[in-house]
Amino acid sequence: MGRCYLQLSFEGRIKIAKWREAKMPIPEIADRLSRAPSTIYRDLKRNHFDGGDLPEFAGYYALNAQTMSEKRRALHRKMIQHPELKAAVEHGLKAGWSPEQIAGRMRFEGLPVTVSHETIYAHIYGPEGRAEELARHLPSRR
Repeated sequence: MGRCYLQLSFEGRIKIAKWREAKMPIPEIADRLSRAPSTIYRDLKRNHFDGGDLPEFAGYYALNAQTMSEKRRALHRKMIQHPELKAAVEHGLKAGWSPEQIAGRMRFEGLPVTVSHETIYAHIYGPEGRAEELARHLPSRR
């Protein structure tokens, strides 16, 4: 059986940054984090700060790496990719509809982009939904 892939956590990235600063070899970092060395290499490459006009600040920083990773993950969410979809969902919630009703109505109308009720709940209880207090519009809240 294959292993379940887990994203590196912020704590893991802090450890990677400290150990890289201490010149620890990547295979040893991977052993300490119980990860494959390729995971560490990939994270170092993808989340390396180039410094721009200030090359002396180039390097791997945990907070910067976490922010870059979160931005990449957010790009794949439908509610962020399609602002008109987000607006339609929020309009339905404010009108008193449940996420199941909103998702069902979208499928019924044959819209080009639809979402499931699970996606709507994930948006409501995610950072964007909490910031806009969308949960208060649900007929029954958690």
